[in-house]
Amino acid sequence: MQTIHRLDCDDAQRIIEAAKKHAEAIGVPMCIAVMDESCHLIGFLRMDGGKIPSITMAIDKCFTATGTQKPTQALAEPSMPGGPVYGLTSAHGGRFVVIAGGLPILKNGQVIGGIGVSSGTPAQDLEVAQAGVHAFGAEGA
Repeated sequence: MQTIHRLDCDDAQRIIEAAKKHAEAIGVPMCIAVMDESCHLIGFLRMDGGKIPSITMAIDKCFTATGTQKPTQALAEPSMPGGPVYGLTSAHGGRFVVIAGGLPILKNGQVIGGIGVSSGTPAQDLEVAQAGVHAFGAEGA
């Protein structure tokens, strides 16, 4: 029998609020998604002014980071032609995203969920995702 640790809805709201606060501080309205360890969406926010295509992008960044247990940007190089996971971005109906802004959320080295952020530059998306993870007191891979 396994014991599974996962984020809950209250955790998701705390993470989203921290990420939102950072997005406001840098002046970029974002779409922010949070999933539990099984890649189920448990929280989402599209800030006023967040880009419409970023809704899906934030959710898919979160799915990618949680499911692979890696930051999305860490998959960019390996998914290039000739790389060990070439073609990854076409898997799962094209849901895998290799642009920065998705982070798994770890507690004691175990993935308990993930966050995905989109609407800014990749660097801004990553910065906002990190703010959500750090404010929750968890580790981001």
